[in-house]
Amino acid sequence: MRSIADWLEPRLAQAAALAASGAAAAGLAPDAPLHLGIDLGTSCVVTMVLDGEGRPVAARLDWADVVRDGVVWDFFGAVQIVRRQLESLGTLFGERLPKQATTSYPPGTDPRISVNVIEAAGLEVSGVIDEPSAVAALLRLDKAAVVDIGGGTTGVAVVRDGRIVYSGDEPTGGHHVSLTLAGSRNLPLAEAEMLKRGKDNATLWPIVRPVFDKMAHIVDTHLQGWQVDTLYLSGGSCAMPGVRELFAQRFPQLEVILPQPPLFLTPLAIAAHGLAGAYAEVQA
Repeated sequence: MRSIADWLEPRLAQAAALAASGAAAAGLAPDAPLHLGIDLGTSCVVTMVLDGEGRPVAARLDWADVVRDGVVWDFFGAVQIVRRQLESLGTLFGERLPKQATTSYPPGTDPRISVNVIEAAGLEVSGVIDEPSAVAALLRLDKAAVVDIGGGTTGVAVVRDGRIVYSGDEPTGGHHVSLTLAGSRNLPLAEAEMLKRGKDNATLWPIVRPVFDKMAHIVDTHLQGWQVDTLYLSGGSCAMPGVRELFAQRFPQLEVILPQPPLFLTPLAIAAHGLAGAYAEVQA
């Protein structure tokens, strides 16, 4: 199992800083191999570039409404966002930017939905994996479950002896949290989304807790019959104060782990899919 504090969270913090700055990581060797991953989420599209050891060297994030419940409803908009992000990254890396990328899909949906967008943006798809399975593989989990709270769905993957033995997905995610806020506060959905992502969102917990209660119920249903010791949470909505505590109360027999910042865990795992260096015994 990966060290959360020493291995994972420094990479997540680096990804967040690079996405905010738009810069490339300092000290990257001119001939260092690069790996590209694209996460087409319900709330945002993230393109991440990793070095050969799975460390983020650049990232782009655009908040967007192009995917709903695992379906790309605005195909043209999704392709344009990916192209724009690739053009921006091209100014940093030029011809070194890979022409191939890995991508993902929610469990139970058609992988071609994401693949079609990536190919239309001009890339070859080198690998595709469902989102919770990508996180489980990155963290090298054993007898654990990954809960990926996406924008539109809650995905669950069960890991035994390093293998994904079960994965499932149901509607209810961060988008539903925003809908609840919009209805409660009589706000446009876009304003509710910004409110949810704001720094002062702790006061919103009593309003949105029922949505997370439903997510916990989904997880409980999918874990029936499976023996796990640890529950890992992923997804930007997990950053809301109260989420980890709710799951810890719902699953008192499990250790509940929420790496920070959770928004970049799934994109990191997607970008690392198929990258041997990301799974090597490297602790730097």
